[in-house]
Amino acid sequence: MQVVNIGVLGLGTVGSGVVRLLKDHEHKISSITGRKLVVKTVVVHNLEKKRDIDLTGIKMTDDINELINDNEINIVVEVMGTVATAKKYIELLLRAGKHIITANKDLIATYGSELAELADQNKCDLFYEASVAGGIPILRTIVNSFAADRIIEVKGIVNGTTNYILTKMSQNNMSFTEALKSAQELGFAEPDPTNDIEGIDAAYKMIILTQFAFGINVALDDIEVKGINGIDLEDIKQAKGLGYNIKLLGIAKLVNDRISVAVGPVLVPETQPLSAVQNENNAVLVTGAAVGETMFYGPGAGELPTANSVLSDIIAVTKDIVLETTGNRFNDFSREGKQALPDEVKYPYYISLKVRDRPGQMLKITEVMTELNASFHLIIQSEYDDVNARVVMTTHEMSEQQIKEIIEGIDNLEEIEVIASYRILSE
Repeated sequence: MQVVNIGVLGLGTVGSGVVRLLKDHEHKISSITGRKLVVKTVVVHNLEKKRDIDLTGIKMTDDINELINDNEINIVVEVMGTVATAKKYIELLLRAGKHIITANKDLIATYGSELAELADQNKCDLFYEASVAGGIPILRTIVNSFAADRIIEVKGIVNGTTNYILTKMSQNNMSFTEALKSAQELGFAEPDPTNDIEGIDAAYKMIILTQFAFGINVALDDIEVKGINGIDLEDIKQAKGLGYNIKLLGIAKLVNDRISVAVGPVLVPETQPLSAVQNENNAVLVTGAAVGETMFYGPGAGELPTANSVLSDIIAVTKDIVLETTGNRFNDFSREGKQALPDEVKYPYYISLKVRDRPGQMLKITEVMTELNASFHLIIQSEYDDVNARVVMTTHEMSEQQIKEIIEGIDNLEEIEVIASYRILSE
């Protein structure tokens, strides 16, 4: 049986999983592809580091040129992380005619189009299924299963770290700090969790999902991004009392044929499927004009789930090699798209306030709302401390422009402070 040699760039959690799965599933993969897949060379930063994996027969090196200049290596898996260095290496590898598989969502979200163009020029495959939602094959599903449908909206939980933190806050009454510490101890959160808790990681994934679902390229600056680091446990409890769970959602949708992409905490009705997604799991809901709403659920990270997505790409590339059809883009769908205007994107909102407990305060808030032609759906007042009340409001549907002006208006009132404002997902 002919051999397809593979190089691996990085041997952390995912890289180790790839090597392990290729060995464990060797016979099944060979029967599917008609080729024997062999990891020939692995490039790592630290050759002295001990690794809990069988590396028998695999060449270990810290020199990227061992991959670039080896004509026997057909496919390179990049799981080293970083952006600038990974981009440089992938460019060199593509120019050397290597097919590339990566799990690097930061890189693909930032330079995906540029790298796809370079891959095209060199008749190479460039696949990155593992860059979004770990073990869920969402990108290939959108490309293949929704090819004939018009996608209207893609929304979901695409960051397992934040979902774990919010689950612990909701179910165990943990503070944000306690829940983050638990996530770090279990390895779900990095020592520096900034990208996760500030919503940046989810935003990168939404950039990729938007390109696949709508064919539209958006940049990080085009996305309204709000993280979970400011979430108050009391708001989580209050939301539950109203029949909602707070989730960090990425939402990309067409509004009057313009694209709106946002990441932030959202009140999700308990009857909505995303509300039941717990801990480090991910879920993506795709709404198509023909099929309606479908949900894809699974682990969002981890050694073997993510490595499994990498393996699906390896098998796809191997089939292309066998059929001599390499060089096709992972996603060919592309069209011009404009950003939705702030007064076009509409949701109901949840607003919580710290209000000095004295007569006339609600009148001030009502005047701000009335002036901006916005209305309440529900108002709840409870004790905040000895001198302040906590006021929680849910509103009827309003535009992004209205909520922005309402928050600014309330912030300008004396003795009233905005604690939080979140979108509410309709049932």
